[in-house]
Amino acid sequence: MTTDPTTGPTTDPTVATADGTTSATSDSTAETRQERFERGIEVLNRVDGESGQRVIDALADVNPELGHQVVAWGFGEIYDRPGLSPRDRQLVTLGMLTALGGCEPQLDVHINAALNVGLTRDEIAEALLHTAVYCGMPKAINATFVAKKVFGERRLLKDS
Repeated sequence: MTTDPTTGPTTDPTVATADGTTSATSDSTAETRQERFERGIEVLNRVDGESGQRVIDALADVNPELGHQVVAWGFGEIYDRPGLSPRDRQLVTLGMLTALGGCEPQLDVHINAALNVGLTRDEIAEALLHTAVYCGMPKAINATFVAKKVFGERRLLKDS
């Protein structure tokens, strides 16, 4: 299958190889662009719920293709792979977003997602503490303040 930038994927029975040549493919299970998006939406809703949909909606008027790719590729292709559980994927995501820094809006979404897929408040706090060793105190503190906001919204803060 190839992709035409204006019309999306086609069912061309050849694929490009690493050396730039093409070869025949026998993959009869190839998904269309719309099918990947629909599968991605199911995963997005299951994991991120309303907060994930809000991100996609916010992109619609400025870069709808980025929103499409977040859903179709990020969730329909990558997040839905069988190699890691959704819980483990969220732990990795929290660590990466913390390490990158400046990703607080995405951390908000993914801390909610981590809670949605079964991580506890204490496990999230421990994961963010662990990031301090590898990414530094300022990034770990910033991420923890995002967690505090989410925990407060979800009434998960511990009593003082």
